[in-house]
Amino acid sequence: MKRMALALVLLTFVRPAAAAPLHDAVTLNIGLNCQWQARCIDRQHKAMKRALSYVSKKRPAAWRIHQCNRNAARRRNRVDWVGFDNCIRNADLRSAPRALLIKRGRKIA
Repeated sequence: MKRMALALVLLTFVRPAAAAPLHDAVTLNIGLNCQWQARCIDRQHKAMKRALSYVSKKRPAAWRIHQCNRNAARRRNRVDWVGFDNCIRNADLRSAPRALLIKRGRKIA
């Protein structure tokens, strides 16, 4: 009984654990980009929250979101949220010419 009471007391003081990085793609992405440095991770999380709230409130055009995703991509499936936040708020951003947006087919030799 004492062990159960001690466990309950300890559980009240323990912070809730974050989701395991392997099951949380965003945390895993940010952690890999920042090389698990706490200061960098905090900056990325704040930028992610700012960017997502901006997108939900302002509803920018789809081309702007896609262009900022391409601009902020570090590697495949990795996004630099600070870069995305800066890009999405950039008033001088212009749409890329249509010719650059069309993908050409590749011939397999």
